[in-house]
This record gives sequence, structure tokens and C-alpha cells, in this order.
Amino acid sequence: MSLYDDAVLVLKGYEDQTDLRQAYLDHLAEHPDGLWKACHAGHITASALVIDPEGGRVLLTLHKKLRMWLQMGGHCEPGDASLADAALREAAEESGVPGLSLLPGGPVRLDRHPIPPPCHCHFDVQYAVVAPPDAVHAISDESLDVRWFGYDEVPEVADESVVRLLRATRARLGA
Repeated sequence: MSLYDDAVLVLKGYEDQTDLRQAYLDHLAEHPDGLWKACHAGHITASALVIDPEGGRVLLTLHKKLRMWLQMGGHCEPGDASLADAALREAAEESGVPGLSLLPGGPVRLDRHPIPPPCHCHFDVQYAVVAPPDAVHAISDESLDVRWFGYDEVPEVADESVVRLLRATRARLGA
């Protein structure tokens, strides 16, 4: 199965955010290249919130270009077999944490946001990944910093999109 086919199946199976989900599907239907950075009409991205449920904390990256605390994530690559694989790859690359595992249940949220030129829009498919106990992180080339934050600290450092992602992740965890 191609990454495009996987994206369509994942989005069709995602039951929340109905209007936004349809906008993602419409984008892919109109842009066969809509998964790739080269699609300047916008493109699908994959991200993952790295969580430590036992410690009640999340690992965020201080994005080098945007200078904002965000979840790990980015563009799909030709080697990605699925959106989930892309999110997991991005989380591992940007956090430096080995042994991450996807939170079951598929995407946690969708978040469409504008990006400065040359991009126009990211159609982000957001997952959550669980860090192994005693995970050690590292700062990647794309980050200024990587740091653990308690659930209650996230609203103080991150924007509302990260807060919504954390809220949805905690709901999935039953926390």
C-alpha cells in the first residue's frame, strides 16, 4: 500500500473533527502530491506528542525556526510506509529517544495551520507516542532545546494547538 493510500484510509477511519477531516480528504483528492513538501497548496504532515504517562509529563521541542515549544513532527518522506510510521520516525529523530511506541487507536487529533512561505498550509495528522521508562532525550539539529514538561505546565509554554493535543491524548489514556 502506498503512503497516499494509507493516508486516505487513516483519515476515512478517523471519526472526530468531521469537517476538518473532510478538508484533508478533499485536499488529497485535489492534489495527488498533497503528502509532499513540494505541494505548495499545502501538504500532509505527521507529528507525535511524546508522553510519559507514569510521570505525567510530555517532551516538547523548542523549534529552531518557529521558536515555539511544539510536539515532534514534520514532513512525510518517501521511505515512510504510513502516516503512523512518519510520526514515529519524526518523534524519534527530534527527541533522540529510542524505543518510542505509538499510543494505540490511530491519530489523536488533526490540526491545520498556516506556515510562512514557501509553504501555505500544513495538514498535520497528530499521534501520541509513549516514551520508555527513564527515557533520555537529545537535542536535534531542528531544535534549540528539548525538555520534559508536566501536564499542568504545557499551557504556560506552548500554544493552544499543543494544549488541545495534550488534552485529547490524556482523554485517550483515560487520565
